Amino acid sequence: MLAISNGVLRESVLLPTLGLPSGMIVSGLVLCALILIVSYLALPWLAVHKRKQQWALGLFWLFLTLGFEFSFAALQGQSLVEVLAAYTFTDGNLWPVVLVVTALAPRLMARLRERRE
Repeated sequence: MLAISNGVLRESVLLPTLGLPSGMIVSGLVLCALILIVSYLALPWLAVHKRKQQWALGLFWLFLTLGFEFSFAALQGQSLVEVLAAYTFTDGNLWPVVLVVTALAPRLMARLRERRE
């Protein structure tokens, strides 16, 4: 849901206002921030206290994200070449960074919570 909402914001506001490279960069950074915030807020509810659980959750989120991306692209009839084009840094695209943040978010936010306690 976060990525879809971010995509709507990117297409309707950021790209028309900022242009392609800048709009894509801002969109990527916004999505990374949203993932970190949701992860921070969700950790107590998810009750993942051990490091191994936090790493597993991040990898699970990454797996779900990639599964959704590739499945949705297949349903739209996109070729593998078209799908993989999103995994480059062309024109300010930060999608690879978003994927790394997705995988690391539970562990990073757990560490932040530990420091705040």
